[in-house]
Amino acid sequence: MRYFAQILGVSLGLMASCNAQDAQNESNSMEKKTYPVRLTPAQWQDSLSDEQYYILREKGTERPGTGQYYLHTAEGTYSCAGCGSELFTSDMKFQSHCGWPSFDREIEGGKVERKLDKSHGMMRTEILCANCGGHLGHVFNDGPTSTGERYCVNSLSLQFSPIEKEGQTSP
Repeated sequence: MRYFAQILGVSLGLMASCNAQDAQNESNSMEKKTYPVRLTPAQWQDSLSDEQYYILREKGTERPGTGQYYLHTAEGTYSCAGCGSELFTSDMKFQSHCGWPSFDREIEGGKVERKLDKSHGMMRTEILCANCGGHLGHVFNDGPTSTGERYCVNSLSLQFSPIEKEGQTSP
């Protein structure tokens, strides 16, 4: 029994050491990452609503089924609400019935960054705007389209620009 307790103690010590090292590595990688658009927290707070700041800068999540783009079907482009970088188009959007706007891919050119998210006792893939680092949501490998992916995005992290049809004028 004493031998078992010693082995358990050593194992727990190693696990704690590894977890601390993982946290340190994750912290170091976050410190080194710089984005083209960099603002101070005060500047972000001035440029975003309180709800957008919570989502984009504090990695929050809006309640399911409440976002303005959840059931949105207009044609156009979805951009980052923080910096305006174009991220998705309406032809990439589909109804997944998950409570948030869903897309099956991003606009080409590295517009969205992926990062391992170990928060809330889960292992997920977080998606961030590659231009400003704003939290968009998560991507899952359960999409029904040919890509097999479902980008589950907070409406508050997006802004929408409709396609102007020929003969239509802007206000």
